[in-house]
Amino acid sequence: MLDRAEVPLTLSLKHLIFQELKIMHMAPEDFSDDEPIFSDKLGLDSIDAVEIVYLVEKNFDVSIKDMKVARPALRSINTLAAFIETGAV
Repeated sequence: MLDRAEVPLTLSLKHLIFQELKIMHMAPEDFSDDEPIFSDKLGLDSIDAVEIVYLVEKNFDVSIKDMKVARPALRSINTLAAFIETGAV
């Protein structure tokens, strides 16, 4: 795992998601920060969304309480990073 103090939040998020969800068909650096997280490119589904919410809450000390909050936060790596940076609860 990367040291979050040394890398941008977006890259740290990508490495965390790719490692924990075992995405091995591409490198995190090859996934654009603006691309939809839930597209055919990564092959993620609703179970993966729950796992990402858990990972974000555990690793970044924020709370994603429901789908009304999760849906916009999980659009892309950039929207997820913005959610974390604002400390949204």
